[in-house]
Amino acid sequence: MAIHPIEFRYGTPEMKKVWDAENKLQKMLEVEAALAEAEALLKLIPEEAAHEIKSKASTQYVTKERVDEIERETNHDIASIVKALAEVCDGDAGEYVHFGATSNDIIDSSQSLLLKDSIEILQEKVERLARIVLKLADEHKKTVCIGRTHGQHALPTTYGMKFALWADELHRQYERLEECKGRLCVGMMTGAVGTTAALGEEGLEVHFKVSEVLGLPPVLISNQVVQRDNHAEYIMDLANLASTLDKMALEIRNLQRTEIRELGESFDPEKQVGSSTMPHKMNPITAERICGVSRVIKAYTSPALQNNALWHERDLTNSSSERIMLPESSILTDYILNLTIKLMEKLVFYPENIEKNLNLTGGLIMAERFMAELTRKGMGRQTAYAMVRKCALEANKTGSSLKDVVLQQEDISDYLTPEEVEEIMDPHTYLGSSVKMVEKVLDESKKWF
Repeated sequence: MAIHPIEFRYGTPEMKKVWDAENKLQKMLEVEAALAEAEALLKLIPEEAAHEIKSKASTQYVTKERVDEIERETNHDIASIVKALAEVCDGDAGEYVHFGATSNDIIDSSQSLLLKDSIEILQEKVERLARIVLKLADEHKKTVCIGRTHGQHALPTTYGMKFALWADELHRQYERLEECKGRLCVGMMTGAVGTTAALGEEGLEVHFKVSEVLGLPPVLISNQVVQRDNHAEYIMDLANLASTLDKMALEIRNLQRTEIRELGESFDPEKQVGSSTMPHKMNPITAERICGVSRVIKAYTSPALQNNALWHERDLTNSSSERIMLPESSILTDYILNLTIKLMEKLVFYPENIEKNLNLTGGLIMAERFMAELTRKGMGRQTAYAMVRKCALEANKTGSSLKDVVLQQEDISDYLTPEEVEEIMDPHTYLGSSVKMVEKVLDESKKWF
């Protein structure tokens, strides 16, 4: 019986496959095989035994069912894998399985393989999303819209600015994942307290060789575990990425509100239903799901940080929470990345509403420009600010346009002609360096991926 929404509702096949129990078992078997290979190369175990261990280190021979059966007796996951692998090996090869290792050597090294695969899936999708957003930035670098601060109309901006801003942030998230991968995805074969004592003088060489076989950099130093500041960094990077996706989806939700409706997610009226009782509804359900699931991802930062503080060389308090949060946060982050890609690919624009909202305040949004132009013409900045503020308050109170109120000022003609006032009122020509900044982002993005 399915219980968790990840089982039937959330997640992508590619990320679920990484964290599937069968794949996790396979990765642990691969670490056991790498250990045997390294030990044989260093003459610690017979070459034939290593060859046999490696040939049987597969879920084709070591089944999940058999491991679970043994674990019900031993109450120990890694000991169960070791026994299940040993019993399928011919001759006495099984006697050499897991020689010199501790359980967490297998867990942390195999987990590094899973996390590396997860990060690469996430990076591919972050890149894909960034490219979609960059394309939108290029297409809309001159699409003028109203900028809002504190939820209020502020100054003109462009949709290109919005999209370029998001693309730049997505690039930083990509870089964070790349940096995290180098610290987090490491090999470890250092024994019970990190000293490699059970492997004798060759212990460090075994550690290096196992990591090499697995294609991972060896951890520089450990105790019984790879230190959990690395895992906390991963969870915080996922939370940070989720916050970016949350930001993007929240903006789209706001801009899809009935009163604004400048853009929104696509809706198929032939098939899609917005409400079970209100036939007219077209809700931003994709964006809302992104925002909602992001909250769960961000919530894992607290246990991740707590897992860094363990008793002495290690206790078990980290492992139980990690069994939940590492797969869940990876799967859910990948899921909302997928949703955001679909959202941005099918984004719908309403140009008439963009223009209507731009002019909604009767020119009040051009008050800053009036102040700046009056100052350039010789009026003191403070005097100009006071005069324009007075005009803006009057326009807001009476419902007049800012232009009309300004033109009624006795001394305005000393500084501005009616033609200049008219030009100042055009929001499409008050964009500063916005187009250049978007083009700079587009140019820089050629080096990103």
